Amino acid sequence: MNIDSRCVHGSVDQGGNGEVTVPISATSTYGFANTAEIVDYFEHRQQRFEYGRYGNPTVEAAEKTIAALDGGERCALFSTGMAAITTTLLAMVRSGHHVIMTADCYRRTRQFGSQWLEKFGVEVSLVSPGDIDEIRAAIRPGKTRVLLAESPTNPYLRVADIAKLASLCAEYRIKLIVDSTFSTPINERPLELGADLVIHSATKYLGGHNDLLAGSVSGAEPLVSAIVDARGVLGPILDPHSAYLLIRGLKTLSLRVQRQNRSAMVIAQWLEADPWVIRTYYPGLQSHPDHQVAKRQMSGFGGVISFTVGRTPIDAARFIDCCTIPIIAPSLGGVETLIEQPAIMSYFELTSAQRAAIGIEDNLVRLAVGIEDSADLISDLSNALKQARE
Repeated sequence: MNIDSRCVHGSVDQGGNGEVTVPISATSTYGFANTAEIVDYFEHRQQRFEYGRYGNPTVEAAEKTIAALDGGERCALFSTGMAAITTTLLAMVRSGHHVIMTADCYRRTRQFGSQWLEKFGVEVSLVSPGDIDEIRAAIRPGKTRVLLAESPTNPYLRVADIAKLASLCAEYRIKLIVDSTFSTPINERPLELGADLVIHSATKYLGGHNDLLAGSVSGAEPLVSAIVDARGVLGPILDPHSAYLLIRGLKTLSLRVQRQNRSAMVIAQWLEADPWVIRTYYPGLQSHPDHQVAKRQMSGFGGVISFTVGRTPIDAARFIDCCTIPIIAPSLGGVETLIEQPAIMSYFELTSAQRAAIGIEDNLVRLAVGIEDSADLISDLSNALKQARE
């Protein structure tokens, strides 16, 4: 099936009573008819469930759908996107190994590398996004096991050339992990471009309604199975109720993302033309540094736009406060448009100088476009800019 149909029917085989909607299997444990059945289960002669930490029918239905969307042999779901990232890395590296991350990875991912992996004897190097020569120079043959990149990144929406990264990783037998939360399987398909694993914070677009927390990892069966084993030990499983909500969200994923792609493109072009908007960051714009890469490997440019307003953080804050449709909140990918000032929301604990050192401008605004009418959003943003200038 095409990807639009897979969103709807990816888990249609789930449920033993012809249910159109996958039911919530709200149980923590599963009974056996007799002791012989236990032996058959552990000797892999019978496929069934044993205990909630090792599997659940509702969760498995969601995993099968996401695997189908990502083009992976298997998917593993987790309680959050960060749980997916941390468990995956812990399953793949040990003391003495080396991990490379692009410097614009999600700040909590970088924090896990610097504060936790290094505590366990795993060295972590940060490299500039898109700089293949710098990445090659950072590789330590025999020690470097993982390259973790995001595409697009937060908040400047840099787009990694995944095929180039995959080729480099294959040369040195390094596993390439791509966090594709911002693009979703609708806009970008890292596994088809050579990545070994693709990660999503399913809290965002895959869920799509700002009402669940989840994370996913998709890839080849042997690699994901090892991560599933680590999940069984560490315990960051997804509960069946959240899996049910996730399945519901996946059914409309393609519709929502295509709408958000169109709206964000129109809004980004409008923002770039406004004189009080200093710079607009969106991969669909020719002014974006990775526009050509995005055109080549993405089918849509996503629903997130970042832009700088005025000259001071007060200018940006005043503009945000004057908006009436966007909700001031973190996160992205839901049906509601969300807006935030990263200097205040995500990097509040840092000084202005510290934020500048990692490239976060104090007057930067991030707009996560929802599914509202784009004309209404532009009208609201226009009024807010006018009020903020007065």
